[in-house]
Amino acid sequence: MELTDLTAVQLLDGYRKGEFGPVEATRATLERAARIQPEVNAFVRLTERDALARARESEERWRRGEPAGLLDGVPVTVKDILLLRGHPTLRGSKTVDPNGRWDEDAPSVARLREHGAVFLGKTTTPEFGWKGVTDSPLSGITRNPHDPSRTAGGSSGGGAAAVALGAGPLSLGTDGGGSVRIPAAFCGIFGLKPTYGRVPLYPPSAFGTLSHVGPMTRNAADAALLLDVIGVPDSRDWSALGPAPGSFVAALGAGVRGLRVAYSPSLGGQVAVRPAVAAAVRRAVEGLAGLGAYVEETDPDLTDPVEAFHTLWFGGAARLTQRFTPHQRELLDPGLREICAQGARYSALDYLAAVDVRMGLGRRMGIFHDTYDLLVTPTLPITAFEAGAEVPRGSGHRRWTGWTPFTYPFNLTQQPAATVPVGADEDGLPVGLQLVAARHRDDLVLRAAHALYEAGLTPAGS
Repeated sequence: MELTDLTAVQLLDGYRKGEFGPVEATRATLERAARIQPEVNAFVRLTERDALARARESEERWRRGEPAGLLDGVPVTVKDILLLRGHPTLRGSKTVDPNGRWDEDAPSVARLREHGAVFLGKTTTPEFGWKGVTDSPLSGITRNPHDPSRTAGGSSGGGAAAVALGAGPLSLGTDGGGSVRIPAAFCGIFGLKPTYGRVPLYPPSAFGTLSHVGPMTRNAADAALLLDVIGVPDSRDWSALGPAPGSFVAALGAGVRGLRVAYSPSLGGQVAVRPAVAAAVRRAVEGLAGLGAYVEETDPDLTDPVEAFHTLWFGGAARLTQRFTPHQRELLDPGLREICAQGARYSALDYLAAVDVRMGLGRRMGIFHDTYDLLVTPTLPITAFEAGAEVPRGSGHRRWTGWTPFTYPFNLTQQPAATVPVGADEDGLPVGLQLVAARHRDDLVLRAAHALYEAGLTPAGS
């Protein structure tokens, strides 16, 4: 296998055995990134000089047998929403001045730096991460690794495309309504939205407590390792959780035998799911049953909360751009400009009514998980559609939330949710299965996902 095909766990094993080093791995990954960039547009910028300098430092530590941490020498990419010290974070927007100080890391980036990770560069995002596909006035369209005429999804589309094509085994994404899970599903990789607060976030998101930071990786084992590194408190985030109860890597091997799994193929008939998607997800669910899980086809009490989500999401966008000048507003993605205008029309009472909906949904899901350890759904009802569009042509949807009904509810409830690749449609486009657990049970999501990988129930190479 090429070095760019290896997972983070495999790279670390190779470093430990002296089979290759971080410099060789970083050079190979940078070359792969440069090669894929013209076709898929996964990166805002590559940071070659810094990456090679960190790789050389890591190689010397490995030579001495003194690695700095759990990810020493592993190439990582960072969504251009999260601060990376020494490099601009432009958030997909022409309104952000690149000539800032840029002297601070986001909490998750700081933890990666402490553990010796090698930063390859910043990955593409739609403007301020506002939608479920990745295109922006600043950086253009990010395309799907399996078919460049299709979207990579969003808003963490650059990171998903990079991981899928071997431009780094690990990527940091953000997820406010599905933004890790959507592109991971469309690109055929693993993506995890941890419990809200498990990974600290600073500066705080304009979208408030909807936004999570999460791993995008080749498999669940790499995601667990990454979460062990980034899932620790940071004093800059007042809403961050305390230390995790244990290692997520250590919990992986427990499997799914005896777990109570609720399988909801369409949220009680609320969602029209494409037959190829439904069939791939059902086969994987049958595989979970074969591994010893108790599977029951049933639905949570989940009336579509899209209007409440829009109130919170569009209101956040309006607040983000509240002090923009007329010139700055002209620079915005037209769709973002539209939702900002809509968000500005909401009242405080509208906002509080949406919070009431959110709290009710959270209560119902909490009760649901008194009975079931895991909820399984499709990640998305469709596979990747044409690039450069917010919604599929002819779908009748107005906004991206129309085709993501399985993802954004769990940002409202703050539950851990992951997507696992479980097959492909007739065009060879990946299908994702979503695993959801009660708040604070990220370990169950990772365990079940790892069991799917270990049992060969995910496509080869994913």
